[in-house]
Amino acid sequence: MAVNTEALNARASVALETGQALTKGGKKIVLTAPLTEAIDHAGYFIQMAMASLPIWLEGILNRKYPKWREVERYQDGSAKYMPAGVRLVETSLERVYSKDDIVACYPEDLDKFIGPETRVVAVSTHNPLGVTFAAGVYTSIFGSSKMPINSHYARQLFAQIKNNKYRNSFKVIVGGSGGWQIIQTDMYEELGIDCVVEGRSESQDTIDLFEKAIRGEELPKEITVVHPKERDAILFPDTRTTFGVVEMTTGCGRRCKFCVPDLNPQIDLPKEKIMEAVRANVREGNKQISLATEDMFIWGQVHTDTPFYFPNREALVDLYRSVVETPGVEQHVLSHSTIAPAVVDPIMIKQLSDILLPKSPIHFPYLSSHPEKKALAPLIGLETGSVRMAKKIMPGKGVPFPIEHWPSVVLEGLKVLNENNWFPAMTLIVGNPDETDEDIRETLDLVYEMERRGLFAFLIPSIFTPLHDTRMEMEKGVTQTRELSPLQWQLMMKCWKMNLRPGQYSWWGPTAWRIGSLGMWLYKLRKLNGPNFTYPLLMFSGALSERRLEKMGKIYIGKPLKTLSRADLIKTVNPKMWKHFRADCGDLPEEEKQNSEISRSAIN
Repeated sequence: MAVNTEALNARASVALETGQALTKGGKKIVLTAPLTEAIDHAGYFIQMAMASLPIWLEGILNRKYPKWREVERYQDGSAKYMPAGVRLVETSLERVYSKDDIVACYPEDLDKFIGPETRVVAVSTHNPLGVTFAAGVYTSIFGSSKMPINSHYARQLFAQIKNNKYRNSFKVIVGGSGGWQIIQTDMYEELGIDCVVEGRSESQDTIDLFEKAIRGEELPKEITVVHPKERDAILFPDTRTTFGVVEMTTGCGRRCKFCVPDLNPQIDLPKEKIMEAVRANVREGNKQISLATEDMFIWGQVHTDTPFYFPNREALVDLYRSVVETPGVEQHVLSHSTIAPAVVDPIMIKQLSDILLPKSPIHFPYLSSHPEKKALAPLIGLETGSVRMAKKIMPGKGVPFPIEHWPSVVLEGLKVLNENNWFPAMTLIVGNPDETDEDIRETLDLVYEMERRGLFAFLIPSIFTPLHDTRMEMEKGVTQTRELSPLQWQLMMKCWKMNLRPGQYSWWGPTAWRIGSLGMWLYKLRKLNGPNFTYPLLMFSGALSERRLEKMGKIYIGKPLKTLSRADLIKTVNPKMWKHFRADCGDLPEEEKQNSEISRSAIN
């Protein structure tokens, strides 16, 4: 990307006037990230789009967000906001090195900070090669180029670093959740990378690695650093992060076999440190906060006498109230969660809604019953509607409820969430190892049941990706869109047909989608994605009704499901666990009600 020389000179002049002129030799340690992962001003959903859409569709985002490349800098030219991972590295290094030795900057400013004295350029990236769960499949669906927008910008960043005139004087270290992509594809030389680090930067191993790089020693191509095991060992940046991300928990505890973060220790972080980081973001001009977590509902219940899957309602409500009521916080966005807690404690969902909806930047005019049509949209893993597949890849996903009742847990939980204006983005994995047509039919049964009951979630299906270091990393499922069966394609397209329902309330919506999707199919998609894609695409477009396509034998319309109510689900839980369900939510078995009354009488 071209650097705006005039603007750069102007910023340098400001720095000189304030006595903060840059050292001509450059900074010893330069931290950066792809522009697409650093920005937070263009809107919450832009990063999701950049992770999935191919680069040739970038013009759509350019028209929607014409100023997305415009970023804010401090007076010395350093980045005013950076991904939380970059800020964490910065904070960790400042325990050893002077702040004057370290800078976090945007890609277009790298040449300003890299000089003959630079010894390390560290890059954080989430999706450098475009092979995350969603990216590969959607770039394939939408075009012949399989490179997502943010992968394009990541490669552009690596090329810029590789071609820097001082490249022989410094080491390139890569971290972040996308590092495994470089390891598995052995792209070190092509991208100009010396070392990929997996793990957190608080580790002494990370400090040792940077010290070796500064001394100019040879680095290992891959290193895994130790994850902190105690909550007090986890650091919090004291400056602004992209989207105001502040860490809330690590790990999850449900032990899904395809998941990397769940391999980390289950830790909930101290409220006082979370609030310090929130205030630091506000102090630096951030008006939005997002508490980062793999499951928000474990906070306040880790390593207590109560199992983590029974949420600590009071603690959660208190934490989120403190965050959104912090002066200067105008917006709050939810991160990841699981769905079973919504069944466990519906009142908690209502109380959180009362607190969080007024600060949500998300509006769903055709879905929300909120006076301002606001909504909450956490990311929740659905993954499959097949009980057989769920038992195999995620047996703990529904705890405290048995995984045998996973469809009932999903439907009951989604009902509670929708009633409180939560419309989650729910991921599904298509093409799992050993997946059969019957597994897909069961997932379609669940999806059609959602539709019949008027429930809504943004269903995001993607092809199975064997993530590095997971218990499924050596397994192989579907790898290309052309390998998808007709039923798998139908699941993909049915999900997106349902997702687009809110956009079709206008008179022009259905016509636009029908004409657009058919036009793309005629233009290139029929060749790109193979013959199994044709009838699911016709279903998606609405050119032929689902009933007609079913009669033609081209699609499967899911059969109605007989599911358990919340009261019935509670009865399936081990009776020893009934005491952890909140009485004010109702539906307790009679035996537990009597026990509760006896306990209350004894206390009184």
